[in-house]
This record gives sequence, structure tokens and C-alpha cells, in this order.
Amino acid sequence: MTFPLVWAILASMLIDQLQRQFFSAEKLKPVLAKLETGDDTSLGIVASVRPFVVASLFAREPRTIFVVVSGNDAAERFANDVAAYIGRAHTCVYPERTDMPWQDVRPDHKIIGARARVLGLLTLGRPVVVVASARALLRKVAPASGSVFSPLVVSCADGVVDASTGELVAYEDFADMLVSRGYERLGELDGPGTFTQQGDTVDVFGSGMTAPVRIEFFGDDVDGLRRVVASTGQTIGEIEQAEIWPAREFAVSAGGLKRLKEALRAELASNRETIDKVAMLEEGVVFGDMDRFAPYLYKELGQPISHAAKGSLIVIAEPRSLFDDAAHRFDEIQVMAHEAGVSDDELEGLFAAPAKMDFGTRQRLTLQSIMRIGGDVDADVAVQRPNVAGREEKLYTAIRAQIKAGMTTMFAVPDRRAREDFELVFGDCSIPFVEVPDEGDKSLDRRYLNIIDIDVPNGFIIPDARLAMISIADLSRRGGSARQAKNIDITDITFPYKPGDYVVHASHGIALFSGMVRQEAAGQERDYLLLSYAEGDKLYVPVEQIDRVTRYVGPDGSAPRLTRLHTADWSRTMGRARKSAKKLAFDLVDLYARRSSVKGFSYSSDTVWQEEMEQVFPYEETPDQLKAIADVKADMESEKPMDRLICGDVGFGKTEVALRAAFKAVSDKKQVMILCPTTILAQQHYTTFHDRFEPFGIRVEVMSRFRSSAQQKAALEGFADGSVDVLVGTHRLLSRDVNPKNLGLVIIDEEQRFGVGHKEQLKNLRESVDVLTLSATPIPRTLQMSLSGVRDMSLIHTPPPNRRPVAVHVGEWDEDIVSGAIRREMERGGQVYYVSNRVRTIEDALERVESAAPEARIGIAHGKMSAKQIETVMEQFAAGEIDVLVATTIIENGIDNPHTNTLIIEDSQRLGLAQLYQLKGRVGRSNQQAYAYFLFPPEKPLTEEATERLQAIGEFTDLGSGMKIAMKDLEIRGAGSILGAEQSGNMSAVGFDLFASMLAQAVADARGEQGIAHEDVQIDLAADFFIPEEYMPETDERVLFYRKIAAAQSVEDVERIADQMRSGFGTPPQPAQNMLDRAKIKALASECGVTSISQTGGKVVIAPVSAVLKSAINKDDEVREILGSMRALYFSKSLKYSIPCGKEEPAVTVALVAMTALGKVAEDNR
Repeated sequence: MTFPLVWAILASMLIDQLQRQFFSAEKLKPVLAKLETGDDTSLGIVASVRPFVVASLFAREPRTIFVVVSGNDAAERFANDVAAYIGRAHTCVYPERTDMPWQDVRPDHKIIGARARVLGLLTLGRPVVVVASARALLRKVAPASGSVFSPLVVSCADGVVDASTGELVAYEDFADMLVSRGYERLGELDGPGTFTQQGDTVDVFGSGMTAPVRIEFFGDDVDGLRRVVASTGQTIGEIEQAEIWPAREFAVSAGGLKRLKEALRAELASNRETIDKVAMLEEGVVFGDMDRFAPYLYKELGQPISHAAKGSLIVIAEPRSLFDDAAHRFDEIQVMAHEAGVSDDELEGLFAAPAKMDFGTRQRLTLQSIMRIGGDVDADVAVQRPNVAGREEKLYTAIRAQIKAGMTTMFAVPDRRAREDFELVFGDCSIPFVEVPDEGDKSLDRRYLNIIDIDVPNGFIIPDARLAMISIADLSRRGGSARQAKNIDITDITFPYKPGDYVVHASHGIALFSGMVRQEAAGQERDYLLLSYAEGDKLYVPVEQIDRVTRYVGPDGSAPRLTRLHTADWSRTMGRARKSAKKLAFDLVDLYARRSSVKGFSYSSDTVWQEEMEQVFPYEETPDQLKAIADVKADMESEKPMDRLICGDVGFGKTEVALRAAFKAVSDKKQVMILCPTTILAQQHYTTFHDRFEPFGIRVEVMSRFRSSAQQKAALEGFADGSVDVLVGTHRLLSRDVNPKNLGLVIIDEEQRFGVGHKEQLKNLRESVDVLTLSATPIPRTLQMSLSGVRDMSLIHTPPPNRRPVAVHVGEWDEDIVSGAIRREMERGGQVYYVSNRVRTIEDALERVESAAPEARIGIAHGKMSAKQIETVMEQFAAGEIDVLVATTIIENGIDNPHTNTLIIEDSQRLGLAQLYQLKGRVGRSNQQAYAYFLFPPEKPLTEEATERLQAIGEFTDLGSGMKIAMKDLEIRGAGSILGAEQSGNMSAVGFDLFASMLAQAVADARGEQGIAHEDVQIDLAADFFIPEEYMPETDERVLFYRKIAAAQSVEDVERIADQMRSGFGTPPQPAQNMLDRAKIKALASECGVTSISQTGGKVVIAPVSAVLKSAINKDDEVREILGSMRALYFSKSLKYSIPCGKEEPAVTVALVAMTALGKVAEDNR
């Protein structure tokens, strides 16, 4: 494509308007001046905006731009981000070759083709943006002086033309020219880099091509050009032109062979292997380690960037990072070379040492972060990230503010339906907008929100250019590290408490929670927790410190001994517990740090196929499900091996999360292992994964009793040779004969069902591959690992739309109840599970069901039946030929039947709470009302624990109660089994929640993590802070919301709590609103490094406000204007702001407005 044509195309695209607006910034004039004169220049700008900068440079002047970044994945992402603006036709990646020249392995012609194409484009000076990692440039290639990398351009109009010379290639020379470019002549095509010749017809599978081409010659003219199906030879359509790029990175010429023979004269005299391989080179035969001979064919091999034509621009992103990336890779190459017996001289001929890397003599633009190089750049351009994640109101506010400020404001929404939805909302909110398509003559208008249809990966605000871009991806972007952001409500993973429960105060010990009391202090009313200690002592705890109080749960569920106040007893107890937590933390961190020290596989961003597979999902994803999916993908794309727990109820979409993770892994050529606790669940997962993945050519197999020995053997062989992508099975997959070729991801469904030995094997797996654990009711150990921060956790609380809670009945077994339940289900065309968990008495249960509902068609299933028998029964049940399935807990995992909406369990007192909950999840998986009957024998007394379990299953009937069930099960059974005997005594002394909190802190300390603790922020403002009884009558509900507010870590957390309060109880009265505002102030203060916000003499004092933050405030016109209007004074010596307050300007309001402004600056400069 010629320069004028590219320029014409880009001039009609949106990027042309964007680049003109961007380069209008006054600060960029020095950079532009140097670019226009051909001088080297430098620009300080953040990494997320660099693709936009490069796209703008290309649109301004279409030419060859070679971008060098750090890391192969970063190169892929950078190229994709540039392509969002200028199109994929103008972008490409120069990939790294991972095969070594001395290895006797067939090279990947797809990679070689991509590299050769890039080098050819560089040599020809084509207008294109090339992106490469520094490590990809280490391997030397043929020097730029020759025409090795120019393509052969084939068309019916012009014949075969050598692009380097423009000369026509005669038919009789065509085959020899292909051989000289690394192609292998065969009887039939065998992948890229091969060709066949039959008469006047030549089939070529070009290096980098997705399908071969058939060239039909008539003399030297090309009479026909078609694509070919490689396997059948059938043509599939005519094409106008084909470019055939070289299949290797050097040419074998007569002069080169002469030079090689001279250099290897001694070896050719005695070494048979060398003699044979040189002969193969002469004959054009391809062999594995042929690249090892490349240095001898030339005076000296060249470096890739040396191929860049005159007029090219070389863009270097973070030079120091590039050098580090290249040095690390070169060290690895040196080790491999020495292990293979390659000399240093030979290595120097094949690879460029980082210190000798040549970035060429062409014009250079260096992009660096401002923080790293200070004032050594020609221009510093400040960039802000749009702060619109969370509530939609933030988006609307940001848009209005940017339009009002005269910014050219854009909202990038590539999906048409999503654009239409947003436009309806913008209309309702009176936000003026206009659609500006990517191609066309419609101009951007700063008076409106410009809605554009390009897929912008990251939004940005560039104040100097009056340019604001909001990407739809910004609406769900998580701040900070994906690894660290848990976003979990602490009240969901700790024990609730109410008056009469034993609690633990972190500073004062174990007490009885007597209730809530309100008292007046300094003219303001506040709520306090009244705690009763030993010997009649009482302690009033303000609700602001409620996070210091946790429910007491000991190792055996028994009542604890109350602490005596004003003694050293509690401090000694805490000292012992803290020491124990510290020791355990180091053990845990050591165990899981081995994973952190191992560099895991960093998966690529989502592909088009990933998106297509996800679109097949027939349901609307819930917000929790989307967040869990985002968490998992972020984990997989990072270099640290994933170890994430997805906790969500049965039927809440955990499997869909696993499906998407598995597809992502397979997309990067990794294999997936899915471990299930039961054969039936394995079979169901196999069916689910197979049906979703089959259209994409992904092979899924299962190891189970339902497969023959021959099928299982074939599955194992396929997993070993890489032809099986996903293998599903039970603990059988942990056997020694299961040897995957390239395992990348292990998915464990219901980990709590595996035995101790299996868990040890799973623990070892975690050190090397990504692990995703799914559970509705996680075991205490898994839960505790997640709470301590050693493992990551995502919670899926939101039920699918139209899902109803299961109606639960707990009571004595009665034939009339059983009969009525079965008949009601049958009358509406449904089916029933009847669970009896003893195989030896299951026939008796069958008789009871026959007596209760003689008209019902009844089947039976249990673990001692043969695989064929179980399969037959399940098929009959799925086909509706059985009304009632009498079964053991074999049905606990894995049977999804929307027609089964009644569950009856006899002898339910024998089953654990988590097991009861799992069984309940077998029904209620459609929008029909489901029923669960938990029955026990009338003649047998229930134990205390059995009573508590049955009460709990009757109490937690809401959708999404799995985590609560897990915590309740822990409470009933006690926490002693979690951490073993050594820590049991210390846990008994302080309770599980406090010990878990201490352990989490100890884990953070062991990892060396530091920062301002949220609870270290002191706030002293004159206002009423409480939730009135008239607004929220129940004490335990008020305690719950006090705990939620105290645990909130961000403004978004507080907003979610406020929404819960509004939806459940109406608009919060002023004292309750003060509580919410105070929590926001505390969260913002934490982000800004502020530790004290107090009210003194009619002024709100905020301290410390660091000099760095103050400097950033001075550069933010909007924030300076806000603080100025508040008459805020800054004291540089004491590092504090003093702001007037009064009746018209309450202290809480003043503090919130000020901290919101400071928080904005802190976020923009993070």
C-alpha cells in the first residue's frame, strides 16, 4: 500500500482528528519541531497512552514506525491498542523465536513468516507500525544489504514479481527461488514452508499463510490464483494477489556456500554430520538446526532494526526496562547454549548481547515515564485516568465536568446495542451527545459528548491537549493490582453476632455482648456496644470501633472464659496468639511464596474467539459473575501463578467462570485439567465443556467409569502428546500415568470433597500452574487461606435472574408429607430426588416411596452399581421416564435437571451442613418454585450438633447463602481442625475471627507489605453518629450495618452499603448519613496518606497533607478552585489544611468535600 493511499485512508478516520487535537498542545511543540527536522527527541508520558501517541504519529505522517517495548505480551498488547486507532492492516508484531539455532527441531513457520514479513516491510519502507519486544531483537538475521526478506508478489495481472527489484520472475526460476527462500519441495503440502509442483501448477503454503495458494502458470504469466484446502487440494475461491514471504531468515547463495565451506574446512574434512548437513543446505533440504550455519553464509549477520528503511522512526519505550528485559533473556540463552556445548564465539555470531544491541541510525523517539527521568525529556505531558468505575453517576458527572471545561470529550463504545442503551440514558440525564463514526467526515464537537465506535482499550484525559477519552472498559476497571483488590464484604466472611453472644475485643479480650446503648458525649449522641467482662466489669465501645469487636468461635464450639479487665491476662494471651500467628504466617507464606517466586505463564488478552465463545452463553451474566471472570482473567494475564477460590452457590455460574478460564488457557496452547469429586459431576462437566468448545476445534476428553478402557487409554495418550486440550475426571487424574504435555490450568470443583492425600498432590500442583478452585461451601482450611490473603477469593452472591429461593421444610419423617410432596411435583410434570444415604438399606427406602406414591415410576442409583447401570438410570431420569429417583448422596454433585424441583432427604440428621446445602442446590435451578424436605426419624433423639445443623439449613434459605453456611458449619463444628493442634490452643484463647485477622496481618508482615492502615485514620468531628432505632428497629441488623460501615475500604464500598440501607429501610436519617459520610472521609484519607481529621475552634484540620500531594494540588485547577472557594489554608511547616466550618457549613460536609478533592488528586497521580 503506497504512502498517498494510506494517508487518504487515515485522513477519513477518527484518528486524524484526534492527532490534530493532540498535537495542538503547546507542550508538544518541541517534540514536533525535532520530528519535522529529523532529529531525535524524547517525550515523558505514561505507558497507557503510548499506543495512542504512536497511532497519532502514524496518522500525522504515515511511515514505518518501529516500536520496541519490554516483554512479548506487552508487544502484543501495544500492537492491539495501536490497531484500535489505525486498523490492523497498518500494524504488526515482530515476534520472538523461542527455538534455538542449535536445536534439532523444525522451526515454527508461522513465527518465521511473521518475522520475515516485518523485515520485508521494513526493507521496502512500507507505512506500517511494527511492535517488538527487546528480547525478540536479540536473534540476528541476514544483513540488510541483501534482498532476503522481500516477498514474491503473485497476481494474474502482473505475474510473479520480486518486490525487491520489481523484476518479473520467470516460471522456470520460480521453484529455485522458493527453495533459496527456505521452502521445501515435497510431493504434497506439509504445512507452512512447503510447496508442490505438478506441470504448470504450483501449490505454495506460504510462511505465515493461513491457507495455501495454487498458482496456475501459462508460460511466465499467471493464469489462475486460488486458495487451496491443504488436506484435500480443493480450491476455495479466486484471489487477486498473494505475497509469499521467506520461510527462513537467511538465504543460501553460491557465494555464501563458498564462505561457509571455507570457514568449516576442518570439520568438512572429518565430521560426517557436518558434511551431510552442508550437502542438505546445498540441495535446499530443510532440517532442524540449519540456522546454526547462518553466520558462516555472510560476513556478519545483521540485527532486525538495521533493516528499517530511510525515513523510518524508531520508538523506544523505557530504555532501561528494555535493556533489563533483553539482559534477562540473554542470560537464559547463554545457559541453554553452554548446556548444548555452543561456544561463546558461536553464540556471538547468532545473538546480539544486550550491550551491543543496535537500535539503528534512523530517527529516534524515546518514550519514558516522567517519574523516571525528571526533566531530561523535550516535553512532559500530564495524563489522568478517567475516574468513572463504580456507580453510573460518576460517569455522568465526569462527562458534564469535561464538557463544561471545554474538553473534546469522547466515549468509546464499540458495541452498537451498548451505544444505543447509553444514548437513551444520556438523553434522560440531559447530557448532549452526538455519534461520530470512525470513518466519515463528521467532526468532533467539544459542546457535546462525542460517542465513537472504536474499541479503545484505555481511557485518558490530557488537559494540555483539551482531550478526554472515556473507554467503556473504564467503567468496570479495578484500581490497583488485580491481585490485591479483593472487594469482599467483611461481614460475609466473618461471624455475625447479636446480644447474648460471646465476642472478643482486640484490646480487652473475651466478653458477653449485652446490647446497644446510646449515650451523649460533648453534646453529640452516639451508639455504643455494651460488653460485659468477668467480675461484673463493663466496657462501652463506640460503634466507630466496632471493627475491633469480633464474634468468638473456638476450636470445639464450647463457651469461653470471660477476660478480667485491667489485668495483664489478655496482653499475655494476645502475645502468645500473635507469636503463633506469626509462625504460621511464615509457614503459609513459605508454602505459597514458592509459587510467587516461580514465574508463571502470562496469558494473552482475550481473542476474538474468546469473545465469540462467551457470547454463546445463553444467560445474562450477573455483576458478581462478571467481576469473578475479570478477577480470573487478570490473574491469568499476570506472571504470578493463579490460586483463586470462586465461592458461589450451586447454579450461580461458577462453571461459566471456569469455562472462560479454560478457553483462555487453551487459546494460548496450554492444557487444562478439571478435577471433580464424583464420576457423575465429571461426566456433566465433560458434556458442558465439550458442547461449548467443540465448534472451536478444542478436544475435550473425560476419564470416568462411563468410558471404556480403550477410550481412557486414548484420552491419556492424547493428553500426553498434546492433542487433548481439556481432560476432565475425578482424583484418577492425580495418578502417575496422567502426564500432560503442556499443563497450564487446573480447575478443582468442590475441593472439600477430596481426601488428605489428594490435597497434598493439589498443593504441589499449585507451585507450578494456575489453579482455580470452585466451591459453594468452602472448607475451613480453604476459607482461612483466602481470609489470610494467601489465596485470592471471588464471591458470587447474586442469583441468576428469576431464580427463586428453595422452600425448605425441616421435620420428622411422615408418609403423608412424603406422599403429598411427590404427588404435587408429579401433578405439575416434574420429578423428585429421594435421598437415602445407606446403600444397605436403600431397598427399604424404595419400599417406603412405593408405599407413599404407588403410581410413581421409581428408579434407584447408588455408588455400588456398575457404570453401565448408573448411566442407564441417569439417562432414563433425564428423559423423564422416571418420576422419583431414590439415590444416595451420589447426586450431590453433577446432576442438573431443570425438571427436578423437589428434594426429599431421609435421615438428614446424619449429613453435614455443607452436604445438606449441596443437596439442596440440586433443585431450584429453574424459575419454578422448588421444595426441599429435610426429614429425620421421629423415634430418635437428635444430638445438639444435628439440631443446630438442621436449624441452620432451615434458617439460611436465601439465595446465595453458601458462604454463610460455610461459616455456620465452622461455628457448629468449631475451628480446631483448621490449623492443627499446635495453633488450636491459641485460637481457643482469642477466637477464630481475631486469630484470622492476626494471621492476615502476620502474612502481610511476612511478605513485607506496608502502608497506612485504614484503622489508623483518626476522625474527630462534632456530629451525631448513630443509626436510629426508629429507622432500623432490630439490634442485630444495626450491628450488622455498623460492622459493614466500619469495614468499608473505599467510597464505592460505602455507596454500596448506602444503597442496601435505602433499599431495605428508606432514606437514612441525618445521624445515619453522618456515619456513611464519616466512612467515606476515612477511606479517602487512607488513599491520601492523611491520618487525622479533627474539628478545632470552628475549623476542620486535615493532616498530614504531604508536600508531594500539595504540589499535585497546585497543578490541578479544578481542585485548587474547590479548596479556594472553601477558604482552605495550607500550612507548609505542619503539613496541614485548615478549613472554616459552621452551622451553614457542617464539619462533616466540609471534611467530605475537601477529602473528595484531595482523593481525586491522589488518584490522578497514583
